[in-house]
Amino acid sequence: MAPHEKPAAEGRPPVSLAREAGDPGAVRASGAASALERQPLSIVVTTFNNAATLERCLAGAAWADDLVVLDSGSTDATLDIAARFGARLFSESFRDYSTQKQSAIDKAAYDWVLLLDADEALTGTARAAIETALRQPSVAGFRLPRREQMFWTFQHTGSWTNTHLRLFDRRRGRMNTVPVHAAPEVDGPVRTLRAAVFLHFGEPDIRTKVDKINAYSSGLVADKLRRGQGFLGVRMLFYPPVFFVRQYVFKRYFLNGWAGFISAATGAFYVFLKYAKVYEARRSGRGEKEEGRGEKGAQRTERTEREG
Repeated sequence: MAPHEKPAAEGRPPVSLAREAGDPGAVRASGAASALERQPLSIVVTTFNNAATLERCLAGAAWADDLVVLDSGSTDATLDIAARFGARLFSESFRDYSTQKQSAIDKAAYDWVLLLDADEALTGTARAAIETALRQPSVAGFRLPRREQMFWTFQHTGSWTNTHLRLFDRRRGRMNTVPVHAAPEVDGPVRTLRAAVFLHFGEPDIRTKVDKINAYSSGLVADKLRRGQGFLGVRMLFYPPVFFVRQYVFKRYFLNGWAGFISAATGAFYVFLKYAKVYEARRSGRGEKEEGRGEKGAQRTERTEREG
């Protein structure tokens, strides 16, 4: 057992964290009682020095029947915050994003899992939508809309929000191994819960976004080389302006004012940089070298995100 693990009482599942958090509406003392209304739920979070955002994340997840936090060597107040919310806390060395997330999912007490990053938080409407969906789920998973922090403001409710598969039956799903942007995949139908909005506090300023763009684009080079990405010149020339128009006009980022313009412009630069770095690697003859160190590069990129 890891040194920070907080086990459930032997022979019974973890007590609902909603009751521990003092929620007057909490009526679930155990997974068995919870199942009378809905499938019991484990909320899973991976952490590394996330004291700045973790409290907000766990406060929004306190109603879950099981809360799992898998840490990878935090030196700030992350562990204290997780313990205060009654999470079952584990500690493992960081290997890569996909492996770390899957390890946390495997530690869940229940089949239905909600996967969150430490810089994300559920909104007030999300709980009701999730609990309703879990009463008699007929699908393998649910996609949830995520509103993004845009520097000094937050994404306008009228602009397009991307959806992410985060709520799923772990018996029918696993993390994929896509570099940098690894995500869960399920074997079965998926629905979108439009009311289950969650927030991403990942880009508080332009510098943070640019740092991520640089790290992510480098981490993707090896994978694109392995797949033999073609038409790089065409992609560098045409895809960035197409991306900008799609974001700013069709996804209505213009509703976010200058923050939306800057977000769309830096996103277009990210698209350009992804292909420019692959082009550079091929022209400089670094293709084999980049492929050889691809996995380590992706891990460093993911670590940069998590430290942010």
